[in-house]
Order: sequence, then C-alpha cells, then structure tokens
Amino acid sequence: MKVLFMIAITIAFATAAHAQAPTPTPPPSTTPAQTIPPANPADVATMDSTIAALYDVISGPAGTRNWDRFRSLFIPGARLIPTGPRPTGEVGSRVLTVEDYVQRAGAAFEKQGFYEREVSRQLQKFGNIAHVFSTYESRHAKDDAKPFARGINSIQLMNDGKRWWVVTIFWQGEDEKNPLPPEYLKSRN
Repeated sequence: MKVLFMIAITIAFATAAHAQAPTPTPPPSTTPAQTIPPANPADVATMDSTIAALYDVISGPAGTRNWDRFRSLFIPGARLIPTGPRPTGEVGSRVLTVEDYVQRAGAAFEKQGFYEREVSRQLQKFGNIAHVFSTYESRHAKDDAKPFARGINSIQLMNDGKRWWVVTIFWQGEDEKNPLPPEYLKSRN
C-alpha cells in the first residue's frame, strides 16, 4: 500500500512539475526578416481606415497594385488564409504569407480587373485587439451590376499604441452549401 501511495505521489509531483515547465522558445526563423514599408498614417490610424485601405489597395482595373501599400498594413508574420471546398468535396485552407498573396493575386490582377468592397461588418473589440467579420462582394469591373463572388473576411487587427495592424485575414466565399446569412448582409450605416 505504501508503495502504491509513493508511486501516486511521485506521478503527481512529476505531472505538476511538467505542467509548470515553461514552453520552450521556438528556434529562430531561417527565412529572411520581412521588411515592412512605412504605412501612410491615414491608412492605419483607425480600424475603419485600415480596412478601407485593405479593400482599396487590392481593387482596381487589370494591372499592378501598390503592393508596398498592401504590405504596410500587415504586422510581420501576418497570414492570409483562404478557405473553401476542394474539388474532392472536403473543406480545406491554405496559409499564405503576405508575400505569397502578393505573388498569387498579383499575377491574377495583372490580367483581370478586381474590385472588392465591404457591404457589412460585425465588430468585436477588447483592449488592443479586434475581430471583424467583413462581408464582401467582388466584381471584375467597378460598375458590374452583380458580383461574381461574395463571402466573409474574418480580419484580426491589433493596435500597438501607435497604429492598427492586420494580423490575419481568414476568408471563405459564399457557395450553394453556405449562403451568406442575413445577419452578415445588414448594411453598414
């Protein structure tokens, strides 16, 4: 009985010690440090201006975008994550760096116009962090009557005391199985 008691005490102390052990620091990244171009202060002064700049910088006729302006909105290490059904029917996501997005979207935007605008927003904020569900519509021309795509950008932002930074954009387009719910289509006023 004493032996079982001693084993139980030893396991309890080992478990408690392991639970209190600090998480090891991950090794430094081997990728080059991301250089963030200086932001236009008007672009990052508020959450509204940051989100407006985000939509504005990717929108336009076929051609090059101001990718330095785009880069300036994101905190180092930011991620962009498109999510949706794969041809197999499974739902998947792809995690992109800001540079990955610039390369992928840049090639497409060179060939075809792309205009994306926010039509509704749901905001949650605490302290210096914010989460925005931003309902979007995408068009190939600014005056297209109907969007070719709609969906939700889940945007996480942080204010460092000086400006707002985009931390993550996680999005999914609307489809037959996932139509946009009415609460995410209410107009912004």
